[in-house]
Amino acid sequence: MTLMTADAFKDSLRRMSKRVFMFGEEIKDPTDHPVIQPSVNAVAMTYELGHHPDHEALLTAESSLTGKRINRFTHLHQSTDDLVKKVKMLRLLGQCTGCCFQRCVGMDSFNAVDIVSDKMDQALGTNYNLKFREYLKHVQDEDLVVDGCMTDPKGNRALPPGEQADPDLFLHVIDESKEGITIRGAKVHQTGAINSHEILVMPTRSLKETDKDYAVACAIPADVEGIIYVYGRQASDTRKLEAGEIDVGNYRFGGHEAVVIFNDVFVPWERVFMCGEYQFTGEMVETFAAYHRSSYGGCKVGVGDVLIGATKLIATYQGVENASHIKDKLVEMIHLNETLYACGLACSTEGVKTTSGTYLVDMALANICKLNVTRFPYQIASIAQDIAGGLLVTMPSEKDFSHPEIGPLLEKYLVGAESYPTEWRQRILRLIENLTIGLGAVGYLAESMHGAGSPMAQRIMLSRLTDMEHKEGLAATIAGIKEK
Repeated sequence: MTLMTADAFKDSLRRMSKRVFMFGEEIKDPTDHPVIQPSVNAVAMTYELGHHPDHEALLTAESSLTGKRINRFTHLHQSTDDLVKKVKMLRLLGQCTGCCFQRCVGMDSFNAVDIVSDKMDQALGTNYNLKFREYLKHVQDEDLVVDGCMTDPKGNRALPPGEQADPDLFLHVIDESKEGITIRGAKVHQTGAINSHEILVMPTRSLKETDKDYAVACAIPADVEGIIYVYGRQASDTRKLEAGEIDVGNYRFGGHEAVVIFNDVFVPWERVFMCGEYQFTGEMVETFAAYHRSSYGGCKVGVGDVLIGATKLIATYQGVENASHIKDKLVEMIHLNETLYACGLACSTEGVKTTSGTYLVDMALANICKLNVTRFPYQIASIAQDIAGGLLVTMPSEKDFSHPEIGPLLEKYLVGAESYPTEWRQRILRLIENLTIGLGAVGYLAESMHGAGSPMAQRIMLSRLTDMEHKEGLAATIAGIKEK
């Protein structure tokens, strides 16, 4: 099997045995749970579009490892064209789901681990890259969803891993044997973890020799013994448990985050791709971050397209679509959104081939892309809320509109322009609420700020990557300044 269908993906999750907790209770059927199901549907779209003739070129690729047609989410980028297609694919999926579709972290992890494991092998004589590529062949052949697992709880941020009061606040190796390693710890903010078949663990920061036990990268089946998932709460999440669909906003699709706990999990050596090579932890983190920061120039733009469309619709339903200030605000939203897209494309077209053969985005431009993403979606959301008006946060519930006595009164008094049903206004306002305040805001706004590193992380990288002496030299030459 190479390309899985959406239904086959859902069935594959049902066959897994994961320990999942939500709201203080263990969930026995996470795939079909009403709170989690919209996020399953979003991942399923990454499979569904792969079988669509109009989108096959974006959603699939020829494997550099096997020559088979595979899902692009399991691909190692072999050209700048691959990098560009990745961004375009992510925009398309954002447009189709209006949320986070949860496979980007795994895809970006594959490419980062491939590049850095190759460098470790060349420098140290290890065989990590060979093992990783054998593992990736398995992922490609089975078309698996892999949770790229990087962010540790971190505890006291002022202290390195080995100086924490509790050594488990960073995931680490607690035992080695001839069969493999045993790891303990946790990872937080894990996008789509409950919907994944596999977990690919990576270090979360640059490490020194004293913390080499924390320098670990490995792959684990997502339902292996010792792993526990705790679903992360989202704004208005219990609306999914209510009857109806309007109040949820985006009732078909959604994302999720989870805390993943590793209680002494065993990993065989063939699935270990770093174990103690602390010298390469910083490079692995920065390489992954560059890929993931470029990804935001696609996925967040696609969701932005949905929000811009919703904002134009609510303006129309309220009869103000032809007002000059409304038109100007919509243009500003478009300008901000397309600027993000331009950044995603720019860092992709400027990508370079690494020694492993995998192409890496331009790291400086990728950080520019993500730094803009920490700002522009908030500005886009602010304009959307401005145009939507106060009913965005004061509208009665869907149940009130269905009430035999007050429902008709609400229909009468909350109508907008007479050409459009009150229900249309309800639905679009709830969608805007979802994207800017509620469930969807997790994958659009909060993720824009903190996903792949918060703003200072990008600013630090830009300070490292910029050749300031070269810029000074340019200015000095033009000004006629010569050193004595």
